[in-house]
Amino acid sequence: MYDVSFLTLMISTASIAFLHALAPDHWLPFIMIGRAQKWSIKKLIFVAFIAGIGHVGSSVLLGLLGLFIGMELSKLEGLEALRGEVGLWLLIGFGVAYAIWGLKHARHPHKHEIVDEKILNKKVVTVWTLFAIFVLGPCEPLIPLFFISLKFKLAGILTVVIVFSVVTWLMMIGQALIGYLGIRLINFERLERYSHTIAGVVIALTGIFILISGI
Repeated sequence: MYDVSFLTLMISTASIAFLHALAPDHWLPFIMIGRAQKWSIKKLIFVAFIAGIGHVGSSVLLGLLGLFIGMELSKLEGLEALRGEVGLWLLIGFGVAYAIWGLKHARHPHKHEIVDEKILNKKVVTVWTLFAIFVLGPCEPLIPLFFISLKFKLAGILTVVIVFSVVTWLMMIGQALIGYLGIRLINFERLERYSHTIAGVVIALTGIFILISGI
């Protein structure tokens, strides 16, 4: 199990991070919320980046803590799985709540949304809510990699953390950016007032899909 070369460890870590970040819950929420709230490209990248830090960072801290106290792999994986389920339910709940808020907003649209303090506050809350959800959303594949990297001691652990983090961030930002640029080309003029509701529904359905499929 641990008889791997350092190069193999790096390639495996990068490959696993790549596949892990393909899951739609890693990028679709940024696309939908960004489109509904008309984020700039700079803001989309920033939000995806800080969410990625929370997403990877929480699992890194948990993995390092587990290694430090000598926790078994199976127990750490079980804890990550539990965190994953909680994170998905929070994502679903966020999607539903945002969809309901979107419906209320559609019935009473604000003519000057940019200067409306309540709307601006809602956007700030949305960003940090996404961040909190991604903090609770674990990187399950990272935990076994930690144990494999022990063969190479500190160098192995640092390599896994750096490679997994960078690949995950690039994937989250890249996919969100490509999707966002693509969706902005679509004319939603007739559905514009329901953009928040649509975003919430899509996010909730994404969480349900991930929960059912077990991706």
